[in-house]
Formats: sequence, C-alpha cells, structure tokens
Amino acid sequence: MKILALETATIAGSVAIFDNASGLVGEVRINVRIAHAERLMPSIQWLLESSRISIEEVDAFAVSIGPGSFTGLRIGLSTVKGFAFATGKPVVSVPTLDAFARTVPFCAYQICPILDARKDEVFTGLYRWEGKGIEKIMPEKAMSPERLINEIKDQTLFIGDGITRYGDVIKEKCGNLALFPPPSIMSPSASTVAEIAYEKYNQGELSEPVSLVPFYIRKSEAELNWKK
Repeated sequence: MKILALETATIAGSVAIFDNASGLVGEVRINVRIAHAERLMPSIQWLLESSRISIEEVDAFAVSIGPGSFTGLRIGLSTVKGFAFATGKPVVSVPTLDAFARTVPFCAYQICPILDARKDEVFTGLYRWEGKGIEKIMPEKAMSPERLINEIKDQTLFIGDGITRYGDVIKEKCGNLALFPPPSIMSPSASTVAEIAYEKYNQGELSEPVSLVPFYIRKSEAELNWKK
C-alpha cells in the first residue's frame, strides 16, 4: 500500500511517500520562506517522478491537519482534496503534533512540540513514549509560553519552531528540565504523518474530504475581524 503524505503546518513543509512493503520510499523537506502554494506541487511532482510512482498508484492521501499555520494547513488540505476527488482514493487526516512527537521515537523524556502561534502564544501538547507507542498526556492547546512552562514538572524534550522565539525563556525558567534536540528534527515530518495514516487506514479511520477542515484550535484572524 502506498501513501502520499503532506505536511504544511509550518514553513518547513514536507512531502513523503510511504509503502508498507518497504517503508519510507522518499521524502522532500524544504525549510525556506517561500509559500507552500509555490513549492508544494513541484515537490510532489519531483518525488513521484524520482520514485517512479504515478499518482494513480497511490492508494491513499494523508495530510497534517493542524494546529499550525492557517494558510499552510489550507493549502495542504486543498491539495489532498484535489487528489482525492481526481483519483477516488481515500484521505486520512493526522493531527500535526501527534506526528511531530513521533519524530523522536522511544524518547526517554516527556516530549513537548511547540509551534509559534503568534500573538505571544504557541500551539503545544505533551507526549510520552510508553512501550512501543506514544501517549498524549496533554491535548493540543494554544497558550502563552509562561503557561506552558508552568505545566513542565519533568525533564522535557522541546521540539519545534517556537524554540526560535521562546527557547531562551524556556531555558531560563525550566533549567535542567529543558532539553533541545539537533536542528534536523526541529520540524514536523511528512514521513511520520504517513506512518500514522497507515495505522489509521488499517483501523478504518478515514476522513470525508467534503467535510474535512483544518484543526485550527483558535479562530483565524479573518474570523475575528469579521465578528468585529
């Protein structure tokens, strides 16, 4: 079974192809300030061509559903919906932070993904590996870094672009409880989106493309302005 997965929740977007027979076929990650609308389709085309896989051979499409960049999430979801309608293949949606936490398998410490949510907040959650699986011990929230720091009672591995802005205050307040990985795993990955999507597919957890919407957590700026 082949899955094409998209991750567009942050600037560091990625595309991956997963095959349950051989694992990760290939992945493209690009961490540059170019809109996903400009680079997503060329990345998909290059990966399909390099992998010698046609879009018709893909059995399902997976998408990182949020939280994250409102614009990025919309672009990723719209692209997957287009593929699903064109091919008749199913869609599997994967929570962004669930897939992100999975990029550090069997970590001995609590894992805390933090994505910059702007407005002096981060999108975050808390995870811990238990045996062969990962458990969510605090669901996704939008909160201030100060509130998040109050939740940290154990040694915690922080990952995500929120560290660029708030890493210093986390180090200062959390001290030895705060751990930071190398830059190579500081962004969500389409490959782990694909892995979770494969598990959800086998459990029958498919998404209806027509009604599927991004998981924003909080309202977008446009919605807030409309209410005003």
